[in-house]
Amino acid sequence: MTGLTASFTDSFAAIPELAWDALARRGDPFTSHRFLRALETSGSIGPGTGWEAHPLLIHEGDRLIAAAPLFAKSHSQGEYIFDHGWAEAYERAGGHYYPKLQIAVPFTPVTGPRLLTLPGFENTGRAALIETAVALAEQNKLSSLHLTFCTAEEAEAGAALGLLPRSSQQFHWFNDGYHSYDDFLSSLASRKRKALRREREIANGHGLQIVSLTGDAILPAHWDAFWAFYQDTGARKWGQPYLTRAFFDALHDNMRNDILLVLALDEGRPVAGALNFIGTDCLYGRYWGCIADYPSLHFELCYHRAIDWAIAHGLRRVEAGAQGEHKLARGYLPVETHSLHWLRDPGFARAVADFLARERAAVDEEIEVLTSYGPFRRGPRQLDE
Repeated sequence: MTGLTASFTDSFAAIPELAWDALARRGDPFTSHRFLRALETSGSIGPGTGWEAHPLLIHEGDRLIAAAPLFAKSHSQGEYIFDHGWAEAYERAGGHYYPKLQIAVPFTPVTGPRLLTLPGFENTGRAALIETAVALAEQNKLSSLHLTFCTAEEAEAGAALGLLPRSSQQFHWFNDGYHSYDDFLSSLASRKRKALRREREIANGHGLQIVSLTGDAILPAHWDAFWAFYQDTGARKWGQPYLTRAFFDALHDNMRNDILLVLALDEGRPVAGALNFIGTDCLYGRYWGCIADYPSLHFELCYHRAIDWAIAHGLRRVEAGAQGEHKLARGYLPVETHSLHWLRDPGFARAVADFLARERAAVDEEIEVLTSYGPFRRGPRQLDE
């Protein structure tokens, strides 16, 4: 790190937006200063949440050349790369797993850069960020450091510096140059194609109006409705929602052009909705909720309408969030995701490394098997006879 200086802040607000965004990948909404500030100003992260922000900064002289969204965590919630078993084992052995350090985008299981650098400083910046974060954990006798949903290149760089790589999998939809949803359907096996058409008929047969809104077409009243959907889903999944109501106001104020909100209306009243973020080449499905039971509506709003929109706007893929093998039948295929881990105790690190090697083989096999069960037909596309 000759010629470089490392520092920390306690807030993303302390970092100039232009300087941060010069490092973040263009078109990635989740590492943008606006998104991270929305989490912070809304109270979704910060004191009392278990996500204490300590953004890590690397300067060359007065120029910011690298940064990472670093957090001190007092739990393992909202991460989606699960280490609860590690925490329990560490605590049973007499250690204190928390607090730990986490380089991540809170509540966001989306792959993207976690070690942000200026162009031309990729190798230097990544190494400086990793070495500084590890040194911070060492000096403060913290149990561990984790980088979650990093890129494959970052995973490779981190492994070369001694961090433990971990593989997981998600389901993504890929746009194979489709011109329409029917064009996509033509790539599926006949039975799968008919099943999806029937599913969409059911979802669109409830007498609801389905609208896809972005930018100024999204009104404050739409966020009121979506907050009710989000609360219902969050209460069932996590016990209580991670995000505050103020977070959605911040999205409306600063990021509504990056949002696709798909709503189902019953005589003008929203009864269900799906929230997506728009990237340069990807649509990211994030949250869904419904205040009544409408069969197949979840699949329509979250998956089929996302594919519709991605095709219409020339996006290369749709990422529909963590888990969910039900996505496979709807054209979403398994892909590998990456994380990196550093554990201070050498014996514990060896045990985790052994586990990760076996887990990686299982993930590779699962991806291969699930892909073979995908809905796509072999040979040229064709419509139903």
